[in-house]
Amino acid sequence: MKHANKRPQSTHPHPWQVSETTWQPDDYALNATLFAQANGLLGVRGTFEEGLSGDEAERGCYLNGVYCREPIRYGESAYGYARHNERIASAPDPFALRLSLDGQPVDLRTGDVSAYQRHLDLRTGEVRRQLVWQGSDGTRLQLESRRLVSLAERDMAVLEYRVTALDRPVALTLTPELDALPPMPEASDDPRAGSAVDPDDIEALHFSAQAQQLALASRIRSSEFRIFSVADHQLSGPDTVALSHDSRPGHVHLSAAFELAAGESLTLTRRVIYAFDRAGSEPAVARIEQLSERLTTLPGDYQGYLTAQQTVLERFWADSDVEIAGNPHLQQGMRFNLFHLCQSVGRDGFNNVAAKGLTGHGYDGHYFWDTEIYILPFFLYTQPELARELLRYRYSILDAARARAREMSIERGCLFPWRTIGGEECSAYYPAGTAQYHINADIAHAVKQYHQVTGDDDFMLDYGAEIVLESARMWLCLGHFNAAHEGQFCIDGVTGPDEYTAVVNNNYFTNAMAQAHLRHAAELVGWLQAQAPQCASELLGRLQIDSSEVEAWQRAADRMYLPRDAATGLHLQDDSFLEKKRWDFEATPADHYPLLLHYHPLVIYRHQVCKQADLVLAMLLLSDQFTQEEKRRNFDYYEAVTTHDSTLSACIHCILAAELGDADKAAAYFEQVARMDLDNNHGNTRHGIHTACMGGTWLCVVQGFAGMRVSTSGQLRFRPQPVAGMNGYRFRLRHQGVLLSVSVEAAQVVYQLPEGGKLTLQHGDDNLVLDGTTPAVRELIQTAA
Repeated sequence: MKHANKRPQSTHPHPWQVSETTWQPDDYALNATLFAQANGLLGVRGTFEEGLSGDEAERGCYLNGVYCREPIRYGESAYGYARHNERIASAPDPFALRLSLDGQPVDLRTGDVSAYQRHLDLRTGEVRRQLVWQGSDGTRLQLESRRLVSLAERDMAVLEYRVTALDRPVALTLTPELDALPPMPEASDDPRAGSAVDPDDIEALHFSAQAQQLALASRIRSSEFRIFSVADHQLSGPDTVALSHDSRPGHVHLSAAFELAAGESLTLTRRVIYAFDRAGSEPAVARIEQLSERLTTLPGDYQGYLTAQQTVLERFWADSDVEIAGNPHLQQGMRFNLFHLCQSVGRDGFNNVAAKGLTGHGYDGHYFWDTEIYILPFFLYTQPELARELLRYRYSILDAARARAREMSIERGCLFPWRTIGGEECSAYYPAGTAQYHINADIAHAVKQYHQVTGDDDFMLDYGAEIVLESARMWLCLGHFNAAHEGQFCIDGVTGPDEYTAVVNNNYFTNAMAQAHLRHAAELVGWLQAQAPQCASELLGRLQIDSSEVEAWQRAADRMYLPRDAATGLHLQDDSFLEKKRWDFEATPADHYPLLLHYHPLVIYRHQVCKQADLVLAMLLLSDQFTQEEKRRNFDYYEAVTTHDSTLSACIHCILAAELGDADKAAAYFEQVARMDLDNNHGNTRHGIHTACMGGTWLCVVQGFAGMRVSTSGQLRFRPQPVAGMNGYRFRLRHQGVLLSVSVEAAQVVYQLPEGGKLTLQHGDDNLVLDGTTPAVRELIQTAA
């Protein structure tokens, strides 16, 4: 049931570069995603500067956390359905321009293209493109571009665009533009694809074009966000350049008409700066003037931004790189994925990581549980300050989560939204959305991890404790002590991670995570009272949490029902899973995956079939609660009924396969995960990258092949093993303030503290004490299948 590759692997992949060396029109939309650039706030798809006829909708520029809001229209509605959707909004594309030769557009679809190459440099974040275009009359132009979305100046994008006449004198017009109206994506029945933003929702506030500067301000009526952009332009080349301007509501452009002699070039350097606010009262023209003033304080040349970008990325790779020896395909895939995570992560506590990052409008730009379970661990162990900001985002939407809980008849605490941007539940299909109540436990799990790894008590006092306690209160309202199960605590009518099994009783993952959540909340109250009694008194008093409620949490946790089949010894995904007819995989055509695009949900729900890891994921997150024999039994059973139609699935199966000694299987899963988007394995990368899968790549190496787990006391444990298809791997991580380097070679592992300090860890069953002076060298652990 592995998805077949949709794109052949490159023959000689570069370890630090992704390249396109031939012009492939059919891959234009896919490559618009792969060559996208972002900085956590601003993201731009990798479309051509001059566009491409027939593919205008593939353009996209996004501001993280800025969205349009619209009513969800149901044919039949009911109380408590999500009422509004939030779609990531479009901003003016900083790289958009038009180029014409003798009045005719220069378009790669209508001319002949040769000497084509495009490269994404993972060390600088720069995309470079060069090609020769030949028109119908034989005239040849060389087009070159270099572009950045700045990680150093996060409100900036910079372009250097050069046109060279190769054979004869030419008359050209270059027209850079700013356009507030969103591109219109094609209609799709694929629920993973995003939908179009209503252009009538965009109100022009200010537009001006003068000298070599363009300015645009617009307002999103539905959400009251205002978007401001200013572009300035430097032209170098011919002495005589005729400039003209055009402006109309929502659109401004600058036209430069010039003549080039054979061999002569014209170069445009363009800087675009952005800002946004919500329900702001300051006049739009004043914000535009502020941006114009800020431009005067920043470098005017492209090279200055490139140098700053390289400095930022050098620091990122020093902390976050994962080196893979002996397999250039996997090395390229690993670094591509980590680079896109770096580009996608919100950094200010008020935005997050969308399922598609900032590379496309897929899933409407929504944030999911993907962040806490699949993405946050990478940042937690490499850049913990960013993990902190991701969790602060959850705190910022806590009031909206409280309101949603009341709407869902939960009298106390909060219910975090399944999919959202601004905090409101946006899932129009509740069986696979709102019913996934485990979102609360996932977020609490991440908060606990963060505190355990960083020891950041201030975060817990200011934010974390309130998140954990408020989200824990939901479980007592949602579940009940069930006499039919000997008085154990049951949670009915929920959906676990597996979206092919919906609205069931006692999903094992949900119940087990709720149990861990409740226990942590009860322990946290004790920790608060001991560590910060005044803070504890204020918080518990404000939330109206008393000792009887805390005792009820503990009682529910102790009596939590965790379904298990006595006859087979299997842990049950839910009460009814084994009672269903098994899906007929042999009779399912290969082109009928993913099932969700070919079968009605009810057809899927009545069968034993999993979209993704569910109980298998529980065995990873709650590893100590299962014996190895239980893990083997459960893994074998559930893997056989899992389609991996979700890109969240293969990484979890890779990790468990590695733990259970299935080396070949683990390696095969890892190949899927590492190159999920580069090889377009699920056939939908054109809508945006898969950030959760990219985080899963890091998890495969660190938790899978290196076997890292964290004990209940917070100690790191490793069981590193060799991996089929590679000669070794190396990574760094931060734990409790210490930097640890782990280098796995053919037959041994080397543990080292590059920055000194002291750390106690386990290698297999042996305790190691590292003091920052002498590396510890140990043999690899061979895990029997």
